[in-house]
Amino acid sequence: MPWWTGLDLRVLRHVRAVLRRRGLELTLVERRPEEAETKRAAFAPLDAADGKGPGIAVFAPALSEPEVALVQLMLNEAALDVADALRERRPEERAAAASGRRTSYHGICGAAPTMQELYDLLDRIGPSDATVLIQGENGTGKELVSRAIHAASPRRDRKFVVTNCSAFNDNLLDSELFGHKRGAFTGAVADKPGLFEIADTGTFFLDEIGDMSPALQVKVLRVLQEGTFNRVGDTETRRVDVRIIAATNRDLAAMVAAGQFREDLYYRIHVLAVPLPALRERREDIPLLVEYFLSRHRRARPKRLAPECAAQLGAYAWPGNVRELENEVERLVVLAGDAPTIAADLLSPRIRQWSPPATEDTAEAANGSLPAAIEALERRMIGAAMKRHNGNKTRAAEDLKVSRRNLIRLVQKYQLE
Repeated sequence: MPWWTGLDLRVLRHVRAVLRRRGLELTLVERRPEEAETKRAAFAPLDAADGKGPGIAVFAPALSEPEVALVQLMLNEAALDVADALRERRPEERAAAASGRRTSYHGICGAAPTMQELYDLLDRIGPSDATVLIQGENGTGKELVSRAIHAASPRRDRKFVVTNCSAFNDNLLDSELFGHKRGAFTGAVADKPGLFEIADTGTFFLDEIGDMSPALQVKVLRVLQEGTFNRVGDTETRRVDVRIIAATNRDLAAMVAAGQFREDLYYRIHVLAVPLPALRERREDIPLLVEYFLSRHRRARPKRLAPECAAQLGAYAWPGNVRELENEVERLVVLAGDAPTIAADLLSPRIRQWSPPATEDTAEAANGSLPAAIEALERRMIGAAMKRHNGNKTRAAEDLKVSRRNLIRLVQKYQLE
């Protein structure tokens, strides 16, 4: 595997962006390019002792020597940061890279089997222009996934517009989405384009679409079906070309059955469904995520977790998912001050004092190891859910709040058919 597999560093992204504004493209290479010998390329090795080995290059035949020297300075800064990150990669990440598993995808971090399935699905979804529905609990990264889909799509160079449907009342959301004409209501002192117009030819991410009122659902359905809409208070029909990605943490199928969500809109946005796993379903990613969040503070305050602290983070249930973990890591970095090691007593009380619910199975398994206790709890809960729903995996998955694909994998793992 290339040495840069899974690499996602802020310094590297910043240097790449600066060079692109100059019309130059940064390249990660396995060995020093021959062009560097003739000043037609700038090159910074990852290892100062191996100037012929892997590094970062920019092929710039049209630049003067002073300009090449300036580019070289930026590459050296990026190479130092990359080399530090590679040295400090956790064993889990190095093993994932060596095995060919991806540890990241357009800013998404994770190497668990459920994440590999997600990456494969996004590979297929990205190049299409179809509507996507992302489903997952709060904090699982729905907006991050929507940005990854946009980044992998033909519309990547167009606008990516985001709105949260639960952040506005009905009237404000109507104006926010579709715009309004001057005088349409009190305070409408000028014509205003809506977000659908702003997102024209790009991607529009509608977060928490399950909180949208039935009246607005009709208007969104019209945009999806015909690509047309009217501003509030206007009779002129406008046309847009927008790819819609919707997201929700609610059970839209149950809402349809209860008459709370339009069935025709549900099937129109459910063209491609992307279920996101909760953090408790991919606990093996917790060390990787912790290291990723710690790396954001590495340049100012290098830190590592004490073994007891890491163990408690791995055992916790994480109801707030990745967002909760990110906030906890930031809190730990601040509280640790200048100390290089973060102790377990700095953890939030809810995490430090948390322990899994005691049951006969888990208590017996706990006498062995934490992974055995977790497996025992999973086996018991999945078996009970399958029994409650007479072997119906779809209903059992909804009951357990996991994806059907992940439930099938666990049923096979524990031989619970």
